[in-house]
Amino acid sequence: MEETELLVPRQRALKHVQVREHVRAEIELLAPGSAAPSERELVARFGVARMTVRQALDALVAEGRLERIPGRGTFVAQPASAPSRITSFTEEMRRRGLLSESSTLLGRIEQAGPGVARALDISPGDPVVHWKRLRRADQQVICVEDAYLNEVLLPGFLQSGMPTSLYDALEARGLRPTWAEDSISADRATAEEATHLAIDEGDPVLRHSRRAMADARIVEVSRTAFRHDRYNLYVQLGETAR
Repeated sequence: MEETELLVPRQRALKHVQVREHVRAEIELLAPGSAAPSERELVARFGVARMTVRQALDALVAEGRLERIPGRGTFVAQPASAPSRITSFTEEMRRRGLLSESSTLLGRIEQAGPGVARALDISPGDPVVHWKRLRRADQQVICVEDAYLNEVLLPGFLQSGMPTSLYDALEARGLRPTWAEDSISADRATAEEATHLAIDEGDPVLRHSRRAMADARIVEVSRTAFRHDRYNLYVQLGETAR
């Protein structure tokens, strides 16, 4: 994984998460329709820029916890159906009726470079678990996944061998991701990716980058290259009935 792909402004990301989780906890005690904390109030309380506060509130609006009413403000949303569980590759393939398999290409403890450190919100040189896997479904190569994990949160992660499912292993430690920031783009395969995916260098791939958090703790950053001809991305959209 190229570290430039993982650059995240460390201070802004940390403040954004703090504000978001504070508001989330506060609105849990409020009835639907109650006014949410105002941007001005949160700016004063946390000493951050209005843009940071707005980003935190936008995330809760997107999650369905808050709703904005033009001309009136931001309010606690009516309860909706439970948000979709963040799924692993293993779970997603099982849901599609496919048998998943993984081959570890690399699994070791490394020192975090600047990009990985910023993405995980740790210091450069801190230990990270670097786990790179080739993923298959019904014996067909689907993608190559490159993940970095915060080793401080996962002491001894490599001592018992690599788990079948990363998210199952995180859940066993109470660190199952509850929030993820994903980025999806089209690109062309590098020479190394082409070798792993059994395609030609420069062939199209679908890139999926993720930063996964368990509450306010960032536990994983990853980048996955999918074969364009063997993977379809499904997104569920809908409007909550009122």
